[in-house]
Amino acid sequence: MNRIPFIAGNWKMYKTGPEAVDAAKKLASLCSDVKDVEIMIAPTFLSLPLVSACVQGTRVKTGAQNLYFEKEGAFTGEVSADMIKAAGAEYVLIGHSERRQYFGETDETVCKKLRAAFHAGLKPVLCIGETEVERDQEKTFQTLDKQVSDGLKGFVSDELKDLTLAYEPVWAIGTGKTASTTQVDEVHQYLRSLLSRRFSADFSGRTRILYGGSVKPENVKELMNIRDVDGALVGGASLDPDKFIKIIKFYLQEI
Repeated sequence: MNRIPFIAGNWKMYKTGPEAVDAAKKLASLCSDVKDVEIMIAPTFLSLPLVSACVQGTRVKTGAQNLYFEKEGAFTGEVSADMIKAAGAEYVLIGHSERRQYFGETDETVCKKLRAAFHAGLKPVLCIGETEVERDQEKTFQTLDKQVSDGLKGFVSDELKDLTLAYEPVWAIGTGKTASTTQVDEVHQYLRSLLSRRFSADFSGRTRILYGGSVKPENVKELMNIRDVDGALVGGASLDPDKFIKIIKFYLQEI
């Protein structure tokens, strides 16, 4: 089944508003000749409306790095799905390992956030992945099964047509370590099979599964050649437009 490659950049807590706008404008210019690849960047909440406005009408789409599952209320410091949508975003990252590790994100809150995102018309990117300890204890598949099953609890496939999965082994995020092609292939095949068992073969076949974890220009082509890898969720390398465009144009890279 044909799945359009999706390259997403998570800018995390980097770049002021003006810096984000400058980088986004340059990236949009560099992407003007890109075809058949979907591109998204996720700046900070403060920069999101600024970046969304400056890339409107270009190949670059925007997303938020998180959301809160309530529609509105006395939740100081939180941002709702409707607010994110109004800021110009099309996508939202949910369940990133840094949210799980540092801010108490659980599979239960992930599920609530996914429902809020879909209700607002956002396209969520559900982040999943095992820690180094879990991998060493051979609990990778057990961890991923729980994250997917509990995160998508109560959903039916028709509600998830705009879902993207992003597999990010926690031990490879920002460490310079990248999972081997054998490891990535094994996990992505497992996730494809899990979606098929949990929902249907049709749903599994059309759902994009990204890889994230120290993706860079030097390894992106090799990763993208893996059958069940449909794109990349990129951290540090997405902050530099000149470096990120090489990842986006992975099809021009040599292994």
